[in-house]
Amino acid sequence: MDIRSLYAAQRYAATLPAMTPQPGTGTGTVKETFAAAAEEFQQTLLQAETTASAAMTGDADPHALVQALAQSELAVETVVTLRNKVVEAYQEILRMPV
Repeated sequence: MDIRSLYAAQRYAATLPAMTPQPGTGTGTVKETFAAAAEEFQQTLLQAETTASAAMTGDADPHALVQALAQSELAVETVVTLRNKVVEAYQEILRMPV
């Protein structure tokens, strides 16, 4: 693991504790949960894109750019891992004898 991934993981853990349930969560359907996660993912990428554009024009500091890129990198890695787990579970279901 390189230092960027470690830093991104530490920042993500500091902003969104993984083991602490958020108030009001857990009451929606699976569809609502996935919709909320997709919306949060989209907002993370949009924020990173906005920060990158601002940094190119000189309106954002480099630290904000690095932080936004690290958050977006972690979000993409999380989504890819989740997708891989879903595909793996689906393939396992297909292999089950009926």
